[in-house]
Amino acid sequence: MIADRIKLARRKAGFSLRDLSAAMGEMVTAQAIGKYERGEDVPSSGVLTVLAKALGVSLSYLLDPQGIELTGVKFRTKANTTVRDLAQVETEVLEWIERYLQIELILDLDSAQWQCPVAHPCQLHAVNDAEKLASDVREEWKLGLDPIPNMTELLEEKGLKVLTVSLPLHVGRGEGQPELPVIVVNNQFSLERRRLTLAHELAHRLIEAGSFTEKDEEKATTLFAGAFLMPREHLQREVGKHRNALGYKELIDLKRLYRVSGMALLIRLRQLSVISESTLVYAFQSIARGWRTQEPEELESENERGQRERARRFERLCYRALAEGLISLTKAAELLRLPASEVEAGLKGPRSTNAYRR
Repeated sequence: MIADRIKLARRKAGFSLRDLSAAMGEMVTAQAIGKYERGEDVPSSGVLTVLAKALGVSLSYLLDPQGIELTGVKFRTKANTTVRDLAQVETEVLEWIERYLQIELILDLDSAQWQCPVAHPCQLHAVNDAEKLASDVREEWKLGLDPIPNMTELLEEKGLKVLTVSLPLHVGRGEGQPELPVIVVNNQFSLERRRLTLAHELAHRLIEAGSFTEKDEEKATTLFAGAFLMPREHLQREVGKHRNALGYKELIDLKRLYRVSGMALLIRLRQLSVISESTLVYAFQSIARGWRTQEPEELESENERGQRERARRFERLCYRALAEGLISLTKAAELLRLPASEVEAGLKGPRSTNAYRR
């Protein structure tokens, strides 16, 4: 694993083998680094320390004590994304997971456990069965029919680790170890789209792989996401069971109520036969023109991108361990990637910290 970590971190840094050797002050040659990356040789502890500093990663990242690996990586991104961009995201995810597992180990929490709401994996016999699956999950988790105010917080509460980075992928561990319950979403997406992505990824964890063709599986997970965020009974109560026309203000209010995209709302109304196909087409030609590419009246501004419904469980666990004296202030700052003064203020409060310093 050290070989893979060195190679990935070097790509993230945009270094050639010679560049990395130079950044290390010629401590080792480019040929030696090549051997490290191919697994033909193992760097000494001294070399590893210098490697980590030159690559801008932690020593624990290179050593990989948790046996973390990325499996089934699927980047849904533009074709012009560079190898360096992809490596940077992978490195960021691996470092974050490594820190997350550290704090869970300190608090004696099982990192692989989450509150799966159904017999897992669940085999569906038809795409439309995803509607009932969404209803069953809501019932098991006692969510009722009301809109979900914070999708990220809900999934973290159920034991799923959520991270927002610039690209989504899957995370696993070495052979024989349980898969980590992690969902990674794109923090450049709108809040509406991130919520749908989280619901969509939840569906992938619940539906047995191979139940359908890949195309039908995507249809099923998309149906689940819509049904989970916009339950049939609640939506029909708000809109009516049959509509011949819809107004702009009504649609905007509804998308704010359910915290979904305008396009997802319209498609959900069509799924439930609240509107006809012709009404849907007319909406996209008139009041919803351009909604496929540009979200109307977004829930968060461009400056707030990725800040609302932010994942907070990892941060809470770090402060919990700090408050209980299980980790030092320095260790907490290292895990949180924050200045020690800021972490201290988070523990004691800004006024208490100032008084303490005086």
